[in-house]
Amino acid sequence: MWNDLVHASLTADVNAPQLSDHASAGALQLLRYGLEQEQKEGVVSKGQPVLDPVVVSSQPTAQPVKYALRDCFDDTHWLQYTKSGKLKNDVPGGHHLTDATVELNDGTWKVTSLYLHEAGTC
Repeated sequence: MWNDLVHASLTADVNAPQLSDHASAGALQLLRYGLEQEQKEGVVSKGQPVLDPVVVSSQPTAQPVKYALRDCFDDTHWLQYTKSGKLKNDVPGGHHLTDATVELNDGTWKVTSLYLHEAGTC
């Protein structure tokens, strides 16, 4: 999912078809909302976030079809730039406590919920 968003962020493409490959429901809405905001501000994102998610729970335990994940999402190397190539601002990015739910639906795993806390929360 993150790779899909990183790719779409290069042009702030809210309609990037790959977004729905690994995200649905509220998570997909959040990704598209972020891209819409980038479009309105005339910025794009460049770089790559650093991820290290861990599973915090699974349902059911025997053959899970749903996982809760937690991460300390690091966007210090994934920043917003104006279309002219300058950094949007001098905010260096940060580390965000991130909670996500991944569910199996029709044989495909997708992130269905995603919550990024404020920078500095992990």
